[in-house]
Amino acid sequence: MFISVLPGEQMEVVVAEEGKVLEYYVEMHHLARTKGNIYKGVIHNVDPNLQAAFINYGAERNGFLQIDEIHPEYFQYQTGYALKKGQRYPLIQKVLKPGQEMLVQVVKEPTGKKGAFLSTYLSLPGRHFVFSIGNDQSGVSRKIEDEKERARLKEVIDGLNLPEGVGLIARTAGVGQSKTELTRDYKYLGRLWADIRKKAQEAPTPSLVYAELDLASRAVRDYLTADVSEVWVDDAETAEHIKEYAGLAFPRSAGMVKLYSDAERSLWERFNLSRQIDQIYSREVVLPSGGRIVIDPTEALTAVDINSGKIGGAGTFQKMALTTNMEAAEAVAQQLRLRDIGGQIVIDFIEMKDPKHCREVEKVMKNALKTDRARTDVGRISAFGLMEVVRQRLGSSALSVSTEPCPCCEGSGLRRNMEWQSLSAIKEIYRLLRRPNCPDPLLYACNKELALYLLNHKREKLAELGKRFDTDVHVEVLE
Repeated sequence: MFISVLPGEQMEVVVAEEGKVLEYYVEMHHLARTKGNIYKGVIHNVDPNLQAAFINYGAERNGFLQIDEIHPEYFQYQTGYALKKGQRYPLIQKVLKPGQEMLVQVVKEPTGKKGAFLSTYLSLPGRHFVFSIGNDQSGVSRKIEDEKERARLKEVIDGLNLPEGVGLIARTAGVGQSKTELTRDYKYLGRLWADIRKKAQEAPTPSLVYAELDLASRAVRDYLTADVSEVWVDDAETAEHIKEYAGLAFPRSAGMVKLYSDAERSLWERFNLSRQIDQIYSREVVLPSGGRIVIDPTEALTAVDINSGKIGGAGTFQKMALTTNMEAAEAVAQQLRLRDIGGQIVIDFIEMKDPKHCREVEKVMKNALKTDRARTDVGRISAFGLMEVVRQRLGSSALSVSTEPCPCCEGSGLRRNMEWQSLSAIKEIYRLLRRPNCPDPLLYACNKELALYLLNHKREKLAELGKRFDTDVHVEVLE
């Protein structure tokens, strides 16, 4: 695991295996993540046609709350319907009214012109468990395949005597953990929920009553497992925070967290990750055989086209198609994770005449998606060579937070937005200031647009860095 931090501005996390980037996350502090946050909100209006309510929870746009995401305790009268999946729900206009207060959690962050997707079925993720409020079903993550371990975890959960209306799901990090450790995590989540309830009673409406952890803390909680052999961090304060946690979670691996302090090269350059990260922003990805995949997101779905490399003759076309498609299946699965592409994905494979070849490609795709933390559903390759994949979007992707519609082409293409460009510039300035032979003053040359943005929006940050290293930082326009 690699964690790169620009203090007070940006954080990036990469999970890699044998030099291959498996997951990439970025968080800018000016774009606060809201997924997982719990708010005290109020119903703005109820839409009978959509069978949903729009909730004012303090954001720019009202959140969207469907009838099947509303706990019966919020209904104004008892309907008599059994409110479980697959069964009937009451008419929303009969059981809810505008002005009604409720606790809601952001399940899906706002995208484009759409508001956040909300739920009143709350969940609090811990290290070993997910604590569910309003849903008393307990179980074990599907990712845990060992039957003996599944049975052991179920036995531990059964012995915890959960209160009514509370469920508990064992996470993969709970595998092999002692009953004492698991119980400690459950008690912590119980105390956290008690604090949230108390705060919600006193808080005004609308307001935030629980905020999800920052990216570094979430990465440590969710991704730091026994499989991770090293954690490299380029910020001393963050490194110390992770060392404390790793010392508790993995006492035998005290030296796994390492501070990266080389000011000559960035963390990504040192471990040859820059090219792979840059490729996430590219429309095309080149395959080992010379073929390529082209990824085009649209409003309704994401289209992925597979193009072949050089064809050595008509007799080898089917062999070439199978090889390219199998490479493409692995590459597409990797790109879906890296870009956190959600919703409907349609993949146009090179035409294959042999049904056996189609089954082989489908198998490769399913195996490649097994390691994906998001829920996925993979269809068969159709007679037209199309495969449909549905994937759960985990959060704000690196693309969504670091790109903007190009002002030159009026949105038909993308470029890195000015905030991203300015943070990259400050990151470079930060690196230069840490060099032992840094000149005073430090001159940083860039294009006029970026220079103006730095001086108008990042002047305080530049002054702070200059004061920290006792060096003046001057921004000048590159001629």
